[in-house]
Amino acid sequence: MIRLAKDHDIPILLEVTQACAMHMVEQGIHQWNEVYPNKSAFLSDLDQKALWVFMAEDHPVGCVSFYTTMDDEYKALDWIAPESRHLYVHRLAVHPNFQRQNIARKLMDFAENQARELSCVSVRLDTFSQNPRNLKFYAARGYQQTGGQLYFPKQSVHPFITLELLLR
Repeated sequence: MIRLAKDHDIPILLEVTQACAMHMVEQGIHQWNEVYPNKSAFLSDLDQKALWVFMAEDHPVGCVSFYTTMDDEYKALDWIAPESRHLYVHRLAVHPNFQRQNIARKLMDFAENQARELSCVSVRLDTFSQNPRNLKFYAARGYQQTGGQLYFPKQSVHPFITLELLLR
């Protein structure tokens, strides 16, 4: 079940993302760390009613946040679709113990369906250039690389690349 996040979910989601970060590091992927994702980002998502959780066994095991507003980091980038209404996805995570159960797919299906209901032209996001599993996941969903790159020095020396799924 997917539901809007609540205050008491935040500590659990921090545990989920920390477990994801450790799991990625074990695979040589230095995408997330103690700096990001963080409590502040989740609280902002929560305040804006933009944070959704996937429930299993009566507790959150995954999450995704999405907005119709563009982050400042994205404004200087070239996108595929013309400027209009878009959905911006952030912080997709599934606890490693629950991965490979189609939970990430269900969370993205949910976000993309919300984009359609909101009459968005596309779904936009960024993902770590050194994470082959994520790149394959989004490519299989029809996301196209836009050519844009973002650098988050507190996370990695490697770029995050921008992806876009056209809905029309």
